Amino acid sequence: MAKLMTPPERIEKAKVCISAARELEEPATIGWDRLSYVAQVKDKLREAFELVKLIQFSPSASIEVKAAAKAVIAEVKDAEDEILKRRKPDDAA
Repeated sequence: MAKLMTPPERIEKAKVCISAARELEEPATIGWDRLSYVAQVKDKLREAFELVKLIQFSPSASIEVKAAAKAVIAEVKDAEDEILKRRKPDDAA
């Protein structure tokens, strides 16, 4: 049986997933390669979101951990805009 992860471990693993999504190399051509790239990015970001989505509702998690989980969720959304839409995180839409 798999060992359960603590909330701080989940947050760290989610940050690793986000950085892995940012490090994926964008293909030069548009076509199936681009579709595969988008799917890989979305999968990594979904994995990060799934790791932290329930931490904010956990009664055993501290306030600091809950705030860190909310920050990671916001970072997932920002990373998707930054990676797939090629916007800087500071740019306004």
